[in-house]
Amino acid sequence: MVWYTTLIVNQIIRPLKAAFEKKYPGVTLQYTRADDIATYTKILAEGQSGNVQADILDGVSNMLPLQQAGLLAPFTVPNASSYPPELKAKDGYWIAEIMYVFTLGINTELLPKDLAPKTYQDLLDPKLKGKMAWNGSSVIGAFGFVGNILATMGQDKGMDYLRALSRQQIVNVDASSRAVLDQVIAGEYWINLMTLNNHAVISARKGAPVDWLKLEPVPASFDSVALLKNAPHPHAAQLLLEFLLSEDGQKIFAQNDYLPALPSVPAMVAGLRPNDGGFRANFMEPGEIYRSLPKWQKVTQDLFR
Repeated sequence: MVWYTTLIVNQIIRPLKAAFEKKYPGVTLQYTRADDIATYTKILAEGQSGNVQADILDGVSNMLPLQQAGLLAPFTVPNASSYPPELKAKDGYWIAEIMYVFTLGINTELLPKDLAPKTYQDLLDPKLKGKMAWNGSSVIGAFGFVGNILATMGQDKGMDYLRALSRQQIVNVDASSRAVLDQVIAGEYWINLMTLNNHAVISARKGAPVDWLKLEPVPASFDSVALLKNAPHPHAAQLLLEFLLSEDGQKIFAQNDYLPALPSVPAMVAGLRPNDGGFRANFMEPGEIYRSLPKWQKVTQDLFR
């Protein structure tokens, strides 16, 4: 069977493949890795030509357009009820496999945690002018930050806040959020405004001067899995979906430094997820990201370029 994935091959796909094939020795799992847009484009082209190649896919924002194109099939797994409503589609077309929690990542040598921002208003402090950065062209960056502000503050107050924030001369970095965090660790900036909090923990474990801050409500999202309509190997695909979303599969995600979506499986470090960390989050589900992304992109272009 074939999995079109957006996840990092060495970090997680290979461990999952090994465990899955050990459990089901009669099934061989193949995979192709690309980002959300490339995965969507490939599946759309194959589906429209009647030549479906993959059995399952994952992604952050590609579920709704593929569902609207009639290329996904609803599915369920035995423990579907263990996933909270915000982490699965009501109509059964996708379920979250891992969670992304976006927080501030700070260099603790340049900005001690007790002096760091505690609210979004604190980001307007003049001492932070020119010392904050983000990926300027990604949902895991400027677009997601803008979307969270508009969703949680409302259109008018949110735009007022973003106009004020734009005067803080945030640096747009043409690199992944992980790379921006590495630049913060190296001392180029004090703050990455959109860091995956588990990335900060991974680096801190290695001795880096870094920590994460939760300005509530934090933006959160997730990588979901879905079944392709007319999948060439539907029965094997169902086995893989059940495995990925089971406790055993979710533990493999946790062991490889991802945040499991299943609440009963502990994260790599306690408190990284809203449900066990006691903090408020704004979950941006796949459909919302897909529908709102053009607006978030325009606001970013207008204010932060």
